Amino acid sequence: MIVVLFGVAGSGKTTISRLLAEELGWKFYEGDDFHSQANIDKMDAGLPLADEDRQPWLESLRGLIERCLSAKENVVLTCSALKKSYRSYLRVNEEVKFVYLRGSYELVANQLRQRHGHFMNPELLRSQFATLEEPEAAEGVIAIELGRSPRELVDEIKKKLPSILPS
Repeated sequence: MIVVLFGVAGSGKTTISRLLAEELGWKFYEGDDFHSQANIDKMDAGLPLADEDRQPWLESLRGLIERCLSAKENVVLTCSALKKSYRSYLRVNEEVKFVYLRGSYELVANQLRQRHGHFMNPELLRSQFATLEEPEAAEGVIAIELGRSPRELVDEIKKKLPSILPS
């Protein structure tokens, strides 16, 4: 099983995913680790990524997902997955579940200001919200509203994914 936590930069993907993976005893992968140096440099300079920039990154993540599924590994993965087409590409089968970390621009901008040591330039948040395609009901995505502690958010995720989580 692969659970992909997605949302804009600063939504808490890494913090929440690490905590969820730790509690479940699952592997954790940080999607940002699969970006090319060119993508990292571009984002660090405050330049938004285009679809062409993201495609090799998405291919790397899809490859990871396929390897983990083949190895029967349970994984929590972070990925911005801002567009429906990106999520569709990463959903290689029904064993890939998506959890959307949803929050207002103001809330996420405040969280982003608290973060240090990350290559994502805070100025890119507006472009992330502009690119974001909110998931539709037909996608089968679980939406989690931000604004609470990571512990509370993880507890809600676990409640909303009962059929796939160990009892």
